Amino acid sequence: MLSVSVTWMLVIGASIIAIIAQFRVMGAFKRFGQVRTMRGLTGAEVAKQILRDVGITDVEIERTDSWLGDHYDPTKKVLCLSPGVFDSDSVSAVGIAAHECGHAIQHKNAYWPLQVRMTVVPVTMIASQLLPLVMIGGFWFHMMGFITLGIFVYAILTVFQLITLPVEFDASLRAKLILRESGVVMADEADGVNKVLNAAAWTYVAAFLSALTHLLHLLAIRDSRD
Repeated sequence: MLSVSVTWMLVIGASIIAIIAQFRVMGAFKRFGQVRTMRGLTGAEVAKQILRDVGITDVEIERTDSWLGDHYDPTKKVLCLSPGVFDSDSVSAVGIAAHECGHAIQHKNAYWPLQVRMTVVPVTMIASQLLPLVMIGGFWFHMMGFITLGIFVYAILTVFQLITLPVEFDASLRAKLILRESGVVMADEADGVNKVLNAAAWTYVAAFLSALTHLLHLLAIRDSRD
């Protein structure tokens, strides 16, 4: 078993990766958010076209006020796009809109990793609400009860983040393919879409590494007290 000091370094390393990933996605979004597509379709228009082309008629497209808060809600069948995506005809906007459409297509096709993620979401939400207790009682004061609770919490979060990886990667692959085949973006624009979505993918990898290293750290703390 890894020592507490080693796992602590892993936690720090995962945190650094998360920060870098966040800066990368923000940088890519900003850079290609200034590049307009030749066709001039906004993110909302691209989403409507994609959903129409694949025969999805029961998904609503809505504007959300959250910056980069774009997401697809399978429980309500709502595709939420931030203002910078909904109203923009930039390369970044169409890439992110297509990515979220990828999730809607997964839902329609009963893509099993998405089905599994939907099943564990309620448990994950409860686990996330317990994180403040874990951070204070487990990480800072090393109270055994909170350490045990933290192990269960981070085990759930690690599994959730692991399931999320294929869901997000697949949605990005679908987006790249759809945009290329539909002619929504030109060849040089497709390169920008790839860079935006690839940068976003690292945020999911970072989230998984963060949950995993926190889990390992709590396990090391518990074993050091035995």
